[in-house]
Amino acid sequence: MSEAVRRVQSDSPWEESIGFARAVEVDGRVLVSGTMPVAEGDLQGEGDPYLQALTAFRNGLAALGEFGLGPQSVVRTRMYLTHARDVDAVGRAHKELFDAVRPAATVVVVSGFVDSRVLVEVELEAVRGSEESRR
Repeated sequence: MSEAVRRVQSDSPWEESIGFARAVEVDGRVLVSGTMPVAEGDLQGEGDPYLQALTAFRNGLAALGEFGLGPQSVVRTRMYLTHARDVDAVGRAHKELFDAVRPAATVVVVSGFVDSRVLVEVELEAVRGSEESRR
C-alpha cells in the first residue's frame, strides 16, 4: 500500500503564487523542486556561478533535511545554467557536495530564469534508505 504524500514549503514567494511545494516525499522518494541561489530573500553570489550553485544546492539540501535526509541520500541532481561557460564552476560546487555520493547528474543550458541575475538553478532527488546501501 502506498504511503501518504508529505510536502514541505519554504519561504519562496513563488511557491504560493505558482502553487507548488519546495519538496515532496512519496514512497521513500523525495523530489526537491527547482531551487535558486536565494538566502533570506536575497540573491546570493550575483555574477558568481560557483557561489550561486553552492547556495542553490545548500537550499535543496536544507529541504531534504526537513525529511531527515542529507547528501548521502541524493541519487540524482539536475543543474540548469544560463551559460555553458559556467559548467566548470558549477561542476566544482557539485563535486564539493556530492563527490562521495556520485549521484546521476544532468547539466542543461537554458535561455534564462525568472530573475535575470540567476545563473544556476538546481533540482535534487533523494531516496530514503540509500545511505545504507552506499556503505
